[in-house]
This record gives sequence, structure tokens and C-alpha cells, in this order.
Amino acid sequence: MRRIAHLDMDAFFASVELLRYPQLKGLPVVIGGGKRPDAEGSIAEDPRPDSARAPHEWSLDQFQRLRNYTGRGVITTATYEARKFGVGSAMGMMKAAVLCPDAIMLPVDHARYRAVSQRFKAVILDIAPVMENRGIDEVYIDLTDIPGGQREAGRVVARLIQKEIFLATGLTCSIGVAPNKLMAKLASEMDKPNGITVLSMADLAPRIWPLPCRALNGIGPKSDAKLTALGIHTLGDLAACDPQWLIGQFGKSYGQWLHQSAHGIDERPVQTNSEPVSISRETTFERNLHAKRDRDALGQIFTTLCERLADDLVRKAVAAQTVGIKLRDDRFKTITRDLSLEVPIRHAADIRYYAGQTLKRAPLDRPLRLLGVKLGKLVPLSALPSQAQTSRRVAETGDLFT
Repeated sequence: MRRIAHLDMDAFFASVELLRYPQLKGLPVVIGGGKRPDAEGSIAEDPRPDSARAPHEWSLDQFQRLRNYTGRGVITTATYEARKFGVGSAMGMMKAAVLCPDAIMLPVDHARYRAVSQRFKAVILDIAPVMENRGIDEVYIDLTDIPGGQREAGRVVARLIQKEIFLATGLTCSIGVAPNKLMAKLASEMDKPNGITVLSMADLAPRIWPLPCRALNGIGPKSDAKLTALGIHTLGDLAACDPQWLIGQFGKSYGQWLHQSAHGIDERPVQTNSEPVSISRETTFERNLHAKRDRDALGQIFTTLCERLADDLVRKAVAAQTVGIKLRDDRFKTITRDLSLEVPIRHAADIRYYAGQTLKRAPLDRPLRLLGVKLGKLVPLSALPSQAQTSRRVAETGDLFT
């Protein structure tokens, strides 16, 4: 029997910070944007005063409180103590400040999180070599054929992985084990933090079907709203629907997927060499910026986003064949535009040029609160001809925000 595990680190960014600041354990803590956001909407400088003492010796009054925050940053993650107040990922910091004003605010440290991520994934690979990387804090693992992978339906190896990750990093994780990836991901959310949940197909009706439709990875807000309007609230409701009716409501591909997923059907393998499909960078501004009045500021942010994407391409050794932009105006209306390229690109000046061409197709009459750039159809450099788009364009591309 297939034994597929989904491993999710518990409040990963916050947990890494608590290793550095153990005096904050048990307190509501949020990680996210601050008064001086960088191009990702994260704090560019540590907001706490300099101190001659080591970080673990700092007193609590040396940390900023969420009540003092002003700006448009968003929360990347929060400790479980903060989540009890309704604070969660992707929530605006100002909204979170109303819910939990005494929460301690820390800046994002991506370099540190990446280093710890590599460490815990190396631990997993030593135990179970068939691992699919799904992001900085989660992976899928195929336990089917590894020694002991079938013992207690995979629970024995899951406990071993948990133990070894804790010994190597000091962090906890939650693991779900099931016959496939879809059910394993649902299982990993059932006993957080530091839990292990094992599901079989026999658990479909008693444990999966009572869950809300939104719990299923692949059902977003729009689809969930449509399902609710149709009177479908739980995965059990969805499973009871006629598949042809679902196809009529949602189209052939998505309708079939909804039917199969509600019945726990998922044949996707764990892919050890999966490549990223796309990468993006975006930032939410401290104040609304207008394309004409704030042209210089927008131009600098735009350039910075493109430079960071170029660095991402270098780290991943890939090039991009599509470029897209994302705007959100003062009415919270999101606008996207995309451009397909004949030749893959990888240099910052190329990214900025083509993103600028894409930007010209978007309306710029309203003040903007968010700007993003996205690269898609990523291809490994090793798969490209040696002459493929290696020359840089001139950095000057004209005024893009006019």
C-alpha cells in the first residue's frame, strides 16, 4: 500500500525566531512587514534598538509591539499564541494590531529561514530519499518502500523523522500519512503542532467528509463561494454530487477533479526533481502611489523587484519564457497582465524591459497600493542553446509610469 507523508513545519518562521529569542516563547509573536518595507513588503531593518547584550538576553521592552505599527505590511506567520486572537498569515498588520495589540513584532529573515529549511530537508533525505520539495517549510515524502515504511501504517517512520528534525534544528513539525498526497496534506493539518495523523480510505467518510470544502488544497475563495451558493458546504456534500452535474457547473477538468478529490482519489507521484513553475516578487506600499505623481518611486521599486527576480533565476539556474505584472489599486481591484516571449530571459534589464512592456497594457489611472512582477514557464539553463538570450538590454527603457 502507498504510504505518502506530508510534512509541514509548525509556524516555521516564528519558530526559527524563537530559537534566537527564547524569552519570547509562550507569547504572541508575529513575523512580517514594518515601517520601512523592502521590495517584498518586509522590514528592511531590525526595528529593535542596538544592544550590547546577546539577543537571548534582551528584555521584553526592547521589542516592538504590534500596537505601535503603522503601514500596510502583512503578516508572514504568527505563533500559535497570536493565532488564538484570530491573527494569521497574509493578514494586514494594522488589522492584526486591533486583534492583538500586545503581540511582539519581528522582521522577516529569509536567509536564516532558508538555511534552516535546508537543514531539516537534509535530515529527511537521510531517512527517506524520495522527497518532493513544496516550499521552504513543507515537503511530500514517499514512505512506501523504505525500511519500516509500512510499520504502523507509516507512523513509526514519521515519529523518527520528527525526532531527528527536532534534534537537528530544535523545531517541531506536523506529519500526515495517507495513501496519497491529497489526503496526506489534509492529515497534516489535523493535529498541529507536533502531531502525527495517519489516514486510510476507511477514514474518508468519518474524518474527511465533515471538513469544509475550503480545506481541500485546490479549492480557492471563488470556487468555495460558488460551492456555497450551490448549497455545498462540506467535502461530504461535494462527494454526494453527481460528477456530470459538477462538470456542468465547473467545466470538465475542474469538475472531474472536484469529484475525484472529494472521494480521496489522487494518483500523483512524489516527484523528487520537480522544477518551479513560476516565481514572483511583489510589494505593498506604505501609502498609495500614483503612476504620474510618484513615477520615480514606482520606477525604483519596479527595478528592485526585477533585480530580485533575476537573482532568483540565478539561484535556481533557470530562465523565464513569460513575464507578468500585478497591480492592486486603491479600490482593492487586482489587475494582471502577461506576456509570452519567443526567447527565454534571465537578466534584470531584460526582465524590467519586458515587464515594462506588459505594464503599458494595464490601466494606470488609479492610485496603486501594490505592485508585483511574475516570471513563468521556467526552463533550466542546461536545456537552452548556448546563445539563448545572454546579452543584457540597456537599463534605460524610458518612463514606464507615465
